[in-house]
Amino acid sequence: MPSILERYQSLSKLPGGKMLFAKLVGFNAPFFAKIKPIFIDLRPAYCETRIKDRRAVRNHLGTINAGALCSMAEMTGGLALDTIVPSSMRWIPKTMTVNYVAKAIGTITAISEFAPEIVKEGDIEIPIVVSNEAGKTVFTAAITFYVSNKKK
Repeated sequence: MPSILERYQSLSKLPGGKMLFAKLVGFNAPFFAKIKPIFIDLRPAYCETRIKDRRAVRNHLGTINAGALCSMAEMTGGLALDTIVPSSMRWIPKTMTVNYVAKAIGTITAISEFAPEIVKEGDIEIPIVVSNEAGKTVFTAAITFYVSNKKK
């Protein structure tokens, strides 16, 4: 079975392929479909996603909801991690620390990038930075993922 990175690489070459990839991610992890992610780039130890500001992701203050920001961070960090975790291993989020830096309004972009050497069995922390259209950081997250061997 192709890896998530291989799927992204083959689909992203096609017209509408990144949108199809987003649908596949949402099919495999239905909760992520709710934020309607847009995939900008996915490569080893790097993932960049975007979501548009729309009523469905807003809170009562008219800004993007904390839950949508956390979902975006988990998806972005998890996919960046998935690109370099060996197929014999699996991962699951364990803890998430977040900082709300500024109001999240408008289209926002999440980037997770880290040194591939940090991936090992056990706990690893993956950073995610979310910025607005002006490039100002509005949210940061550090997610601890537990990486282990798959059961046979």
